[in-house]
Amino acid sequence: MSEKERAVIARTHEAFGTCLTAEKLKEDFNKLGILPGMNLLVHCSLSKIGWICGGSVTLIQVLLDLLGPEGTLIMPSHTSDNSNPKYWQNPPVPSEWFDTIRQSMPMYQSDRTPTLYMGKLAETFRKWPGVLRSEHPQHSMIAFGKNAKLIIDKHIDSCSEQSPLARLYDLNDNGYVLLLGVEYENNTSLHLSEYRFQTNNNIEKTFISGASIENPETKKRQWIEWNDYDYDSNDFNDIGRAFDYIEGNTTIGSVGLAKARLMKQYLLIDFATDWMNKNRMKKNTS
Repeated sequence: MSEKERAVIARTHEAFGTCLTAEKLKEDFNKLGILPGMNLLVHCSLSKIGWICGGSVTLIQVLLDLLGPEGTLIMPSHTSDNSNPKYWQNPPVPSEWFDTIRQSMPMYQSDRTPTLYMGKLAETFRKWPGVLRSEHPQHSMIAFGKNAKLIIDKHIDSCSEQSPLARLYDLNDNGYVLLLGVEYENNTSLHLSEYRFQTNNNIEKTFISGASIENPETKKRQWIEWNDYDYDSNDFNDIGRAFDYIEGNTTIGSVGLAKARLMKQYLLIDFATDWMNKNRMKKNTS
């Protein structure tokens, strides 16, 4: 048992006197406002919730039970290691490795490629029976439920108009984001706002991205490159604080030990795009 897990057990015992169960999680999610039929994009730090009996499997099953057959559960399943090594920073690799990595990186396969830095919950959900995964080699998303195919289908752009983020936005009042033990800097939906801000203001902050994919004709791996938008999450927490400040935007509560935020995604996207128009433009013109 790791020291991190020991600490999680100690915090959970101190707060509740026992471990967290499915019944306790359901009670907390009900108070927060998770309802049947929601299309729910979840970003989660599992350890922040506390020690759950059954861990990630229990949490996923609870969410699916609450959303019901008319709902859809969605998570990011990004694979940032399948990218141009020139831009790697955490950690960087020697430049002499770049060509070898581009020539050798295994191709993205939606049914095999593991997530990276997405957390245990997303990796467990990726392997859940019936889950669908989009085909973007870096910014894929996974979904289960009524609108799963609608949301992940034809994922051409990383985080812009041909992405699951935009399809969730199209669902308007029935598209939600749940931040569970994480802050707005982890809120992927804000990248859609960035894209709209940049295109609306003719800002061309792009870079050459790359990934290893399966050639649709030969079925063999190939390295492809494309111009992608240069996303920047440095002000996402500022945006989130401003969004939370407006009454009715965010429902804030607790799930286990974790702070939880539930919001309608389209309201967040519209607010953030407007915020960037006002605040990022000041930086660009100063």
